Amino acid sequence: MLVGMTPDENHFAESFLPLGPAPVVPVIERGQRLPSYIRDHRKRLRDRFMSAGAGAVADYEMLELVLFRALPRQDVKPLARRLLDKFHDFNGVLSAPVSMLRQMHGVGEAAITELKIIEAAAHRLARARVIRREVISSWDALLDYCRTTMSHKQTEQFRVLFLDRKNTVIADEEQASGTVDHVPVYPREIVKRALELQASAIILVHNHPSGDPTPSAEDRTMTQKIADAADALGITLHDHLVIGKASEVSFRAKGYL
Repeated sequence: MLVGMTPDENHFAESFLPLGPAPVVPVIERGQRLPSYIRDHRKRLRDRFMSAGAGAVADYEMLELVLFRALPRQDVKPLARRLLDKFHDFNGVLSAPVSMLRQMHGVGEAAITELKIIEAAAHRLARARVIRREVISSWDALLDYCRTTMSHKQTEQFRVLFLDRKNTVIADEEQASGTVDHVPVYPREIVKRALELQASAIILVHNHPSGDPTPSAEDRTMTQKIADAADALGITLHDHLVIGKASEVSFRAKGYL
């Protein structure tokens, strides 16, 4: 414990100490009581979260709350710190590929399951704010959904939002997944699917795993091909959003459409 600090202050300060090799975290055997410092910390953190909300807890504390259920017999603070050091932020940890999570010291199947449940719940909540909603009135929610589901992907993903005549989102579908810098897109298949759904308009969305949402020349060429194919059949391409790590680019806002 750091001298001169309360348990909560000490817990917060220790989270910023340099990270060395993964420590050996003692695991309390089943049937043994947790040490009081672990029990008390868990209770204080849960109470603070319930009384003051998510804004009152840091990212590493949110991870602790998630990991409490998966690892009930050990102090999960060191693991939460290592996960954030590796994947940068809370969303990055939740979105991390299972294969990469398995490489982390102390992360087992129970912890991975808890993280992926939270990720799936976040995606469904964000999606519910978009589907069957009119795009203009829910544009911020649409951007939040795209950021939540795509900004931390390790490979490129291409999605299409299909809209009806009232500009209500009637479907959201992943059309393709690719590599770290390429995703195959077929304009004919996108337009064909729009006709099947009786959509009047579409919004294209894809991510740049590099983090930089600046459209490439290939992005602009592909977008124009889709716009031409859609226009020939009376379908409007409203926008193409490119999602980066911390920001996004709208083709419409940039004057590319």
